[in-house]
Amino acid sequence: MEVYMASAFSTAGLARSSALHPKRMLAVWLVTVVASVAIASALCGSAITNEVEPLREIPESIVATNLLEEHLRGPQDTTEILIVQSAEITVDQPAFQERVNSLSAAIALEGEKVVDGIRVVEEPSDFNLDPAAGQVSGDGHAAIMFIRMGGELDDAIDNIPPIRAIVEEANGEDGFEVLIVGSVSLGEDLNKIAEQDLMVGEGLGILAALIILAIVFGTLASTWIPIVMAIFSIILAIAAAAIIGQVQQVSFFIVNMITMIGLAVGIDYSLFIVSRYREEREAGVEKIEAIERTGSTASRAVFFSGVTVVIALIGMLIVPTSIFFSLGLGAILVAIMAIIATLTLLPALLSLMGDKINSWRVPLVGRRSGASNASNEGAGGFWNAITGWSMNHPVVGIVIAGGALLVLASFTFDMKLGSAGISTFPDHLEGVQGFRILQDEFSVGLIAETEIVIDGVAGNPGVDEAVGRLQESFASEPSLGDSSYVTSPDGEIGVLSVPINADPASDAAYEVVQRIRDIHVPHANIPADVYVGGSTAETIDFINLTEYWLPVVMGFILTLSFVLLTVVFRSIVVPVKAIIMNLLSVGATYGLLVIVFQNGVGSDLFGFVEVEAIESWVPLFLFAVLFGLSMDYHVILLSRIRERYDQTGDNPESVAYGVRTTAGMITGAAIIMVAVFLGFALGQLSMFQQMGFGLAVAVFLDATVVRSILVPCSMRLLGDANWYLPGFLEWVPDLRVREGTIGTQVSAGGDSD
Repeated sequence: MEVYMASAFSTAGLARSSALHPKRMLAVWLVTVVASVAIASALCGSAITNEVEPLREIPESIVATNLLEEHLRGPQDTTEILIVQSAEITVDQPAFQERVNSLSAAIALEGEKVVDGIRVVEEPSDFNLDPAAGQVSGDGHAAIMFIRMGGELDDAIDNIPPIRAIVEEANGEDGFEVLIVGSVSLGEDLNKIAEQDLMVGEGLGILAALIILAIVFGTLASTWIPIVMAIFSIILAIAAAAIIGQVQQVSFFIVNMITMIGLAVGIDYSLFIVSRYREEREAGVEKIEAIERTGSTASRAVFFSGVTVVIALIGMLIVPTSIFFSLGLGAILVAIMAIIATLTLLPALLSLMGDKINSWRVPLVGRRSGASNASNEGAGGFWNAITGWSMNHPVVGIVIAGGALLVLASFTFDMKLGSAGISTFPDHLEGVQGFRILQDEFSVGLIAETEIVIDGVAGNPGVDEAVGRLQESFASEPSLGDSSYVTSPDGEIGVLSVPINADPASDAAYEVVQRIRDIHVPHANIPADVYVGGSTAETIDFINLTEYWLPVVMGFILTLSFVLLTVVFRSIVVPVKAIIMNLLSVGATYGLLVIVFQNGVGSDLFGFVEVEAIESWVPLFLFAVLFGLSMDYHVILLSRIRERYDQTGDNPESVAYGVRTTAGMITGAAIIMVAVFLGFALGQLSMFQQMGFGLAVAVFLDATVVRSILVPCSMRLLGDANWYLPGFLEWVPDLRVREGTIGTQVSAGGDSD
């Protein structure tokens, strides 16, 4: 048997080398996976953080925090609020005082404990049961105590369990309700929920993938391969993130990101390659040659589609904040690992299995002869009908499909950006219940006060008078509580702290802080530099940052994608058309986010949380990920069309052939992606719901409306102009694969292992 020998550094060459030495390649991968598990287990804990930090640009709120740490309090400890409430007795009764005293004593004992060099409790305050102190509710049935946790936020989250144990033991005894609320306890809750959502997303995604792969392949023997490829890619990516995290800590969301994207692309890439390999074998091509031919065609398409995904994701690394760095890094790492696994490990597995990959046929669907026929014959009737209609009515198809996407995209103009506040968290959380008590009986602002930092107090007698004017102006804001003013021991800064009785991440809180910055502070005419900080101010600054960088990231992704697609397809028409279609699907996705989450249409049906505003990082994140994933399908489909066009020179026939032969694969891949993303959308956190829903919707639209209607319609109208390349770009390298040009013919060798 004769095979084509490709360059060792090409996708065909890698496929051939792996196929000829499959046991060696499998051994290398198994050792790497085991080592990655060990690395991840040892380093993940120190690599992951709950903090969200700026990386380059320092916004006003962070300047305020830095001044406070430098001149007043050092690195900020986190404060929890302990709430004691009784429906039957009031704080002036002995039983109430006895209860709070016992709690205070128990928590004070935790202050003697040190975990990893960090005090569990730095400073528990006493319950001050004097109503004048502001720690007693108006009706006298509730009191609060402040607990200053030791260390930074991550340390405090690790050390909060013994405090929560004390609270849980006391809650419900003798009719008392005892709750704890604050950034530490809520952070711990978020970590637990994120882990739960991750398990649900993983479980549903893998289950759906197994079912769909069994249907698409028609055999059980081939079903496990894409799952293994995805899992291996995820393990390696987590290990790489753990190593990088030793230099630059990453958000705990990175594990969710790696898992979600890894399941999606890892399974999809393997699906495309396994399908093409089976197609070659069904055509009578010898095993090693079939793997090499698959490497020169499907693997090449996967490589370039993967590069497109990575380019799109790099856009997130531009944004100077740790959350985007973490999300982008996680997605990039797992995409790269999936590409490497697909180009090296997968050919080895195909070589080892050979025709056994067609074993254990699934009843009914398993009667199909294989992937090729599943694409051409099994789905031929349906896809031929869709493609035929699109090719015969290109203008109508573009008007209907494009018009529908534009209508959905129009709702994007109503999008408001914000952040998930405590009120959007699941009702069963203790922190949410405590938040409502604070809102009703005290001030929510006690959780995280707004801090106005004045730099340049020393030797400036006009500051005190200006602070007085500022405090007087706060009287016009009914949501603001009583303010307090202190100066640092060195006299360099002054701090005016004021609570806002609203969810720190709500529109009401944003509007008040913005008025403080835009109206109250300027009108006070303070003769010094003034910086407004606190959690609400930090959120506002983060929203402003994402709004500023969104068009920058879009421009970066669009430019690089255009260049890459021009090189891959030697056409300037294909990239322009692909970019326009992807923008339509992304815009429609944005519109559906507004309709479902912001306007609440259908949110109850899906169990989603209706919100005042879309999570501020979601649009930028979705654009980068969705543009990459949308390009994924475009590259796979267009590669098949271009391959056929180079053989026949017949554009209409090539388009119809490309759509028909990739229909089963892309549809199956899209359903798997949708299932994976919906698994995460079914989570408890609004941010995950928005992210998962957005990804699922975009992939669905791209795989149906865009691929089935817009692509064939537009390519039918443009004809041979699809492949137009201006003369001044003839220097662009020709990366197309043509029949008989893979390399020189050599005799096929077997496994040398």
